[in-house]
Amino acid sequence: MNAFTDLGPRRIDDIARDCRRRVNQRALLAAGVAIVPVPGLDWLADVSVLMKLIPEINRAFGLSPDQVARLSPDRRVVVYKALSAGGSLLVGRIVTRALVVHVMRLVGVRLTAQQVAKFVPIAGQAVSAALTFTALRYVCEQHIQQCIAVSEQLRGVNTEIPG
Repeated sequence: MNAFTDLGPRRIDDIARDCRRRVNQRALLAAGVAIVPVPGLDWLADVSVLMKLIPEINRAFGLSPDQVARLSPDRRVVVYKALSAGGSLLVGRIVTRALVVHVMRLVGVRLTAQQVAKFVPIAGQAVSAALTFTALRYVCEQHIQQCIAVSEQLRGVNTEIPG
């Protein structure tokens, strides 16, 4: 059975909602770590959270590297076209630490502000935690949106192919 045979619009919304719930939980956890006034610990937590969350999101949408490899050739072409058009760095790919660090650098202003904020007692740690939470949610939301777009394109392929 193909991972996309039951991905109707309602199912895609349910998956996205579940992924967002997980993202919020893990972003809150990482924000808690960011409160600790140890420079670099928040970076480590951010990378660790993303290295676990991104593959989970891919899997939830049926877009992990293994799942994409098992697609029929025509559906695989749709995935690769959608990925190249959308500029996705994380959908359907093996998530490495280097790739996560690259994505986090795209949110570079936040990371710099977060490190500077660490040196301001109490208020700075709160700012650092808030920046961590919003940055992780932003990166994951962008990823979820890319997964939704690919899933919707694949759903279109399913409806065009005779049963």
